[in-house]
Amino acid sequence: MELKWIEDFLSLAETRSFSRSAELRAVTQSAFSRRIRSLEVWLGTVLLDRSTYPITLTSDGRQFLETAEEVLRLLTLSRADFRNRSERSSLPVVTIAALHSLCLSVLPRWLNGIREAVGPMASRVLPDNFNICVQALVEGGYDLLLTYHHPGIPMPLDPARYPYRIIGRDSLVAVAAPHGLAPDSEGRRPLLQYSRGSFLGLLAAIAQSKEGAPVTYPIHTNENSMAEALRSMALAGHGVAWLPVSLVAAEIASGALDVVSSEMLMEIRLYRSAERARPFLDHVWAAAALDEPNYALQE
Repeated sequence: MELKWIEDFLSLAETRSFSRSAELRAVTQSAFSRRIRSLEVWLGTVLLDRSTYPITLTSDGRQFLETAEEVLRLLTLSRADFRNRSERSSLPVVTIAALHSLCLSVLPRWLNGIREAVGPMASRVLPDNFNICVQALVEGGYDLLLTYHHPGIPMPLDPARYPYRIIGRDSLVAVAAPHGLAPDSEGRRPLLQYSRGSFLGLLAAIAQSKEGAPVTYPIHTNENSMAEALRSMALAGHGVAWLPVSLVAAEIASGALDVVSSEMLMEIRLYRSAERARPFLDHVWAAAALDEPNYALQE
């Protein structure tokens, strides 16, 4: 049982539309429908009459609506209480959901710049995959979202509700160890892949389709989609990996990894919710625009 299932149900009870609620909850309609169905399975009953338009609540659905509203109210009050305690602590706190690779490569430097601009502060970071990070921002558990952006992958956030700043530039490049596996008889290099559907995997697929990409064949798939794991595999000589330059700049400079492709430029974006405001967060947001490092190989 997950809290977001209850929030999904309450949204659906208000809109009576799967498509509209999925849009408001920043997920695909199919994913939203699966979550509602998961809630029904967990409860052991049917909450919605899907044969009507707009949809209506069943008698069990109407009964559960009262429970869901009360549960969410109590949890919201508890969260507000805990956050008030945090805000009364000696240091203001900013919470950030960020892609794993950005937590290693970009976030530490960015936090240093923010502290120089706004003064002492504490931070709480959620390093996770793209979808979970987006959901963490939408559900209000985190102040900021740090992610890559490329026009080839749509961002499921309404820019009016979730404004962003470009805080840096990066690029995706194919790298391989000089001592690694040699190309096959057809000149193809072994490719280290991300799991299907992962955010960096989608970016890598776009980069692989561009002119200048190496000719490859798949040899290994990393199921947890963490770029750091593919970096380790590439360093050990297992094949070519598409990785952010910010994550492998030191290895490229030392010669531990060779660049074997042209680069695909990306933005590093910081998102926030327009509905989530407090003075300290506004200061952090203003300071976020002061520095825009460029990690790309080419200026």
